[in-house]
Amino acid sequence: MLSEAASPTLSDGHAVDRFVQIGSLTKVVTGTALTRMAASGVLSLDDPLDRWLPTAPRTGITLLHLARHTSGLPRLPPGRLPRRDPYAAFDRAALDRLLPRIDTLLTCLPGRAEEYSNLGYAVLGAALSAASRMTYAELVTEYVLRPLNITEITANPDPPSVCWLRGFLAGPASRGRWMARSFPQEVCGPRTAGDMVVRLLVERRLGDPAPSW
Repeated sequence: MLSEAASPTLSDGHAVDRFVQIGSLTKVVTGTALTRMAASGVLSLDDPLDRWLPTAPRTGITLLHLARHTSGLPRLPPGRLPRRDPYAAFDRAALDRLLPRIDTLLTCLPGRAEEYSNLGYAVLGAALSAASRMTYAELVTEYVLRPLNITEITANPDPPSVCWLRGFLAGPASRGRWMARSFPQEVCGPRTAGDMVVRLLVERRLGDPAPSW
């Protein structure tokens, strides 16, 4: 557990030689990559989305709106999504098809209200990839994982080596679900899930937590 008033504590847990999913901690990783790229001059937090993803129309959405869940985009991509794995079919190709009409999905004007959005973070991950001219995995390694000395991480673990926690998939990892959280390496390696939380959010080795935190 993490708390402002007490030291971190750990209960239960998992086998340390198994891979675990890090879920929406991926959004903090994405937000950290965003702020570090801004500090390096690669982009600006206030860059409009259409600067980096030109197929998207001018909506007024900025990268910071996406990071803060104030873009006006809904929680999930449109269409009927399977309950067992709602992101299985939402890969990069599906996102690219969606971008030209992303203005039709807005539930309010950007900056007006907060709505937790997995879709927004998929879009943000794509924008960071375009700005850095790297794959998402490469830019996260460059700006977050390597500075934290996190190495045991993979998107393609052998299914028997995965510890599926709290209702996550009971079978092999579906690569489609990574994109919706904008982090292809959502399955984290042995021991490193806890290491990432401590180094990123408790010790704050890369500075203050990202806007997503």
